[in-house]
Amino acid sequence: MLFTAAFIIIAVVMLFAFDNVTKQISSEYAERYAASTAEALGAHIRKEIGIMSVAANSDDVIDWFKDEFDEEKKVHAFDVFSSIVGQLFSYNLYIGIMSSLNEYRTVIDEISSSIEPVAVLNHNEPLDAWFFDCITSENQYVISVDIDRVMHRKRVWLDYRVERDGTALGVICTGLEFSHIVGELFSQYSNNNMRGLIISQDGTILMDSSLMEDTNFLHNEYVSTIREEFSDTTIINTIEMHTGEAVGYWDEAINPTVINLNSGSHRFMTIAPIKHTDWSIIIFSDTTTLFDTTYFIPIMITVLVLLIMFAVVNSVANYRILFQPLSKLEDSLTKLNEHSTSEVFGAERDDELGHLSNTIQDLFNKANVDPLTGLYNRRFMDSSMERIMGLLSRSEGQLSVLMLDIDFFKRYNDTYGHDAGDKCLHSVAHALSYTVSRVNDIVVRYGGEEFAVILPNTDKEGACSFAEKLLQNVRELGIPHEKNEAAACVTISIGVTTGKVDYKQDLGMYLRRADEALYTSKESGRNKYTYLDFIS
Repeated sequence: MLFTAAFIIIAVVMLFAFDNVTKQISSEYAERYAASTAEALGAHIRKEIGIMSVAANSDDVIDWFKDEFDEEKKVHAFDVFSSIVGQLFSYNLYIGIMSSLNEYRTVIDEISSSIEPVAVLNHNEPLDAWFFDCITSENQYVISVDIDRVMHRKRVWLDYRVERDGTALGVICTGLEFSHIVGELFSQYSNNNMRGLIISQDGTILMDSSLMEDTNFLHNEYVSTIREEFSDTTIINTIEMHTGEAVGYWDEAINPTVINLNSGSHRFMTIAPIKHTDWSIIIFSDTTTLFDTTYFIPIMITVLVLLIMFAVVNSVANYRILFQPLSKLEDSLTKLNEHSTSEVFGAERDDELGHLSNTIQDLFNKANVDPLTGLYNRRFMDSSMERIMGLLSRSEGQLSVLMLDIDFFKRYNDTYGHDAGDKCLHSVAHALSYTVSRVNDIVVRYGGEEFAVILPNTDKEGACSFAEKLLQNVRELGIPHEKNEAAACVTISIGVTTGKVDYKQDLGMYLRRADEALYTSKESGRNKYTYLDFIS
């Protein structure tokens, strides 16, 4: 009876604790969900901005905007427009020139020589506001949502100002298909448990997932605001406080906001800014949608009872004989995977755990360690860097990569023989390992006489200092090399690059840039390092 009473108390406490944990996890999921959705939509817009920027900063376009009636310049400018239209979600461009206020329109595959002005822009004409708003905007581009008067569909409009030396020359405009952009992102909100909105800074609702099938919403004028849509003052005040933080377009400094709702059909409201715009995404969700675990409770209770009974009988003996060694083995494997150690716990034991530890150690070495030099191989580098770059991307950390090889190594092999070449590789590898001092730094035999060094959270100065130390340590080996044109001993050439990691990058991009720097070192005499800034 005492055991049963104690178990009931423990079970009740655990259920309350589990409910709180579920709420916390749901809140975190809601924040990440909104942030990822906002980032995906921002990526669409960022791509369009990048394409439009190329055209707006083209010398051919600027020359034509400054001399509109020069036919040759017009042809060159429309060649530029034709090249970007195929990359846009839209298939046409609207063009306005400041000096004449002429408006042009072009579509893909249209012959540039046949294009003539279609209208004259007028300050007093509301339909021409796109041009004059962009001309006077503090930003070089303006994002808005409006109806396409020709296609009769709602579009996201991107107006990009063309300027030279601070003087506005005109505007180019494209319309992104509204349903194409937001359809994928908000198709999952078709159930009653979730609802997604996009709002502008003044609280106007630009998109409502509950209206995605509403023809009136997608094809006609539909204006509604947060204050018209919601009566809950908590919702309204939270949204207005969030939008009030915007100064111009959002940047990376604003994080998503999650609040618990005490009433209504949804439990959480999450607000996330959409970068490059003054818009925000609002997602309403409930706990079951984010982290529904209630149907696990009967199973958990049953398992908990069995575990408690098992633990009472076996806990003391099993802890010392099985669980403590396994815990240490698991810890060592985690450190091995994170390359913070190279030893597996229990390798010295003469029992089943010892055999297991030795087998794991042997498999790890065969899979991840180069047998000649004892350095990690490319497979280990590739498997480790995905995790490392993910961590660096989230923390906005820097990554330095060095590519290096032994100068005139083929000549060394030809002169001294392959056995001597193997010893030379081993000695250089030892010098590289000796130079590395941090746990997270990785030295890899990349192939043949080529090596790679990965330095997470290392800036340009640190990487260059490291490269200089590598050069010195290899020279101090004093391995004779009479065929080396750079010195009388074995030397290395190094290429170095450093960049700030983001989610779009991969290790191959850094390796290629470091390889370019290495090629420069070889071309300029070898026995040196060359640094090149990383270009994503």
